Amino acid sequence: MEFTPFQMERWQSTYEHRVDYNLSESGVHPLTVGELLAFAGPSADLSRVLLGYSQSNGTDELRALIASLHPGATERSVVVTIGGAEANFVGFWELSRPGKPVAVMLPNYMQVPGLIRNFQGGAQPFHLREETGWRPDLDQLESALAAGAGFILVTNPNNPTGVALTPAEMDEIVTLADRYGAWILSDEVYRGAEVGPDPVPSFWGRYDKVLVTNSLSKAYGLPGVRLGWVVGPDEVVERLWARTDYTTIAPPSVSDALARIALSPGVRPRILERTQAIIRRNLALLTSWIDASGGLFTFTPPDAGAISMIRYHSDLGSLELAERLRVEQSLLIVPGAHFGIDSTMRLGFGPPPEELLAGLERLRAGFAREPGPLRAMA
Repeated sequence: MEFTPFQMERWQSTYEHRVDYNLSESGVHPLTVGELLAFAGPSADLSRVLLGYSQSNGTDELRALIASLHPGATERSVVVTIGGAEANFVGFWELSRPGKPVAVMLPNYMQVPGLIRNFQGGAQPFHLREETGWRPDLDQLESALAAGAGFILVTNPNNPTGVALTPAEMDEIVTLADRYGAWILSDEVYRGAEVGPDPVPSFWGRYDKVLVTNSLSKAYGLPGVRLGWVVGPDEVVERLWARTDYTTIAPPSVSDALARIALSPGVRPRILERTQAIIRRNLALLTSWIDASGGLFTFTPPDAGAISMIRYHSDLGSLELAERLRVEQSLLIVPGAHFGIDSTMRLGFGPPPEELLAGLERLRAGFAREPGPLRAMA
């Protein structure tokens, strides 16, 4: 079996700790352990956590906390995983069928599309259209389902654009899924990181054939905890749990304990308030910077998450641009080619403000360089 590397993750994993400024990340500046424990107060104590195998599908308390975020779910509706990556992997593994293609939203976080390719499956794309503000082409989705797609892959809010589906669009996707008997695998890792005051709705509860994945990495600013989950119908979640016996056995006991603190009723709102404050403040900085670019950069402002897809108006391909920014400016961005859209970049705006502004100045310096092809086209 041929193996295709996960291009974006290889790029980030290789260089993110070897540059002065990293604007490739898709989350807010992470919390420290001390900051998380401070949210919980003096009752939070990890000194008695046994460093043995934890409950392999997540402790009952943690699964109950996750279930409480999904009306109608119970502990049996939840399996805890090592990050959103394992959640997406076991969801894909459960829903994929030989000879059945997958209806894939594009652009997207390219983990599951890469898995489809590596496991020699087929993909039927339906696109988010940049010219309409990254709205979904639902005629393409219906064509994919008519061609036999067994499940629909959705990331909502979207990665890399940060744009969320409207409730009407979600309802139409559910209607199409129901018409063709397809499942929905919905990665909702940016829910809770909204720019506006209203939460982005979930696919959970809209349809009976839904698996929702999430993690503590993005909206919670806790990527180092490496803890995620899948919520779905009880009997399907039982099978997902069995699949994790082949992957990671159990979540780390310390991660489970930290997750119980993060998702507790007294702490979770404070974490999300911090996240949303960072995103709103930094998005204003990014927007002002783009407005001052003289048309070199354009974008559709995101609805959630500390990410946006930025189009640049220059004559250099995004892979070469990203490499030159890394080498010459010690700045890491994600080239749009990793998502199949050249002349764009995914820019993360979650660092502390001074780091964000300094990174943006490095980006501006890269484009201002003379002579060379990074200049804006006339």
